[in-house]
Amino acid sequence: MSENPYRPHLMRIVDAIEETGDVRTLRLKFLEPEIASQLHWQAGQFGQFSIFGSGESVFTIANAPSRGGYIECTFRQMGKVTSGLRNLSVGQVVGFRGPYGNHFPIEEWRGRDLLFVGGGIGMAALHAPLQFALDHRDEFGEIVVLNGARAVADMVYKEEMKEWERATGVRVVRTVDPGGETPDWNGEVGLIPDVFERLRPEPDGRIVITCGPPVMLRFMLMALEKLSFKSEQVITTLENKMKCGIGQCGRCNVGRYLLCRQGPVFTWAQLKELPSDY
Repeated sequence: MSENPYRPHLMRIVDAIEETGDVRTLRLKFLEPEIASQLHWQAGQFGQFSIFGSGESVFTIANAPSRGGYIECTFRQMGKVTSGLRNLSVGQVVGFRGPYGNHFPIEEWRGRDLLFVGGGIGMAALHAPLQFALDHRDEFGEIVVLNGARAVADMVYKEEMKEWERATGVRVVRTVDPGGETPDWNGEVGLIPDVFERLRPEPDGRIVITCGPPVMLRFMLMALEKLSFKSEQVITTLENKMKCGIGQCGRCNVGRYLLCRQGPVFTWAQLKELPSDY
């Protein structure tokens, strides 16, 4: 009899980081050592994280495979499942099934400059490929990270950004929306697409990896077009609307794509094929 695809593996919380007032990162380890040794994932894939009796939610696997032995997820408290996950403590157990979906084509990026542009919780989707690039620093060109949020208090990975800044050939730019700054804020102030334009990055074969709210993504693509980036240079990830994670429920069907099977990673060229109202 084949294994039930909806049956989760058990994982124990070994660390919990409070990123913001409503965003948390959990580090999880499998209770069964043999599962940990068999499970392989690639940056960009996602999993279903669950609390028994409450349900499950889709989150990107936020750590790179090069940092294996555990799995991380970063999520915002929004509903029943995420509220439950927010209230769990180190040592408690959650469910995980996955990995699912496609992944970032990191092998194709070797030797090229990389631009990571994340808005709010969207930065979580960029976390794994960024970690991978940092762990293999000599295999990539210049790395620029633009991390934006509505306000200073909403910015994720504050402590990790200090580590990123210390890496050779890495530039970290932080920005908050107008009005979201504090008196001691020393980063940029402006909407992410506007700050990106002010950076004036030359296309020159660079790869732009971006994720954030739909309105941010829409204006980011406009900025990229203005700066003469080509559609094959831009890649993003879409995770909303997913439910089962394995292409059975049809909830994530958009145009000719099932986001959980053909995604969540899409190029700008593929985004142009999606319905205009998506």
